[in-house]
Amino acid sequence: MMRLAAIVLAISHVAGAFMPVAVTKSFSTTFLKSSTVPDGEKLKKAAAEYEEPRMNPDRPELPELKGDFDWDAKFGGDDDWIVDNVPGKIVMNEIELASQVTALTALEEKWRKERVQEEYDAAQQVGWSAKAETMNGRFAMFFLVVGLLTELWTGVSIPGQIEQMLRVGGVIGFEG
Repeated sequence: MMRLAAIVLAISHVAGAFMPVAVTKSFSTTFLKSSTVPDGEKLKKAAAEYEEPRMNPDRPELPELKGDFDWDAKFGGDDDWIVDNVPGKIVMNEIELASQVTALTALEEKWRKERVQEEYDAAQQVGWSAKAETMNGRFAMFFLVVGLLTELWTGVSIPGQIEQMLRVGGVIGFEG
């Protein structure tokens, strides 16, 4: 008998790859509780414990979405549930609604363009951008300090250092 229960348990675990967990657990629990092969009523009881997933009423091939239901149908009989004369409810005709949609679309497009421009400006590294100016300032400060320290150690002034660099580079003083 224990061997039969172990076989049924193994089959239910193999079937678990193809069945939802709730079915696997209910069938294996039903089989293990009984010491004999389950009869039809026990199988019907185990199958009744399994709950089919609810399907979407609009699209029956898809499962129902959580919270996707008609609130008016659910709470329509409640005295506190009001759908008419709701305070703050604005009734709009189609022209007003279309003008609002047009204005919101224009605002959305304006904000999208501003966001794209800000992203472009943030990524720009050359030209008249804040990032390029910051890098230029940092390089200028660094090389000014290097030039002053070189003047301190060698005695050659900054214009003299520039002249020497241009002569070594072959830009000036080439008499050929």
